[in-house]
Amino acid sequence: MEIQEFGTVRQFPVGLAMETRMHSCQRLNQILADTQILYSLYKKCHWLMRGPTFYQLHLLLDKHAEEQLELVDKLAERVQTLGGVAVGDPRHVAEITVIKRPPDGVEEVPAMLSRLLEAHEMILVAAHDAAATADQKGDDGTNDLLVSDVIRTGELQAWFLAEHLVDTPLIHA
Repeated sequence: MEIQEFGTVRQFPVGLAMETRMHSCQRLNQILADTQILYSLYKKCHWLMRGPTFYQLHLLLDKHAEEQLELVDKLAERVQTLGGVAVGDPRHVAEITVIKRPPDGVEEVPAMLSRLLEAHEMILVAAHDAAATADQKGDDGTNDLLVSDVIRTGELQAWFLAEHLVDTPLIHA
């Protein structure tokens, strides 16, 4: 028996209006769903990595995946703290994510990295907008989570990935 519907918020004594908490939960759940997909994309790329930079990228992608998994937990806990229901079922996540599904097979390394960068940018655009709105509505906790964790982690990870796409020719000694 379902005791709280997805998309609703319970009254919690956190000093925020119901409308503010509802809005934050909606925005956080979208970012949460997309972050869960990004985590899965990282794991897929980690497993399917190939080529001369295999070892370095294999380790980097696994590190990034673990950092995204930490964000998933923080985002879900914030939704719950606001009285909402965090999106958690993978089928529900797949229904609401805005991140495009990758092919089932193996892509070339630059395509995999570009796909990760596109997902990061989508999440970062949403996180910047949601953080600004949370700030305007006085939801400092949501603003802090988005800025201090989601945005800073995403920007750093995007930088690391983008640097692997720089066209540097191999030099044979």
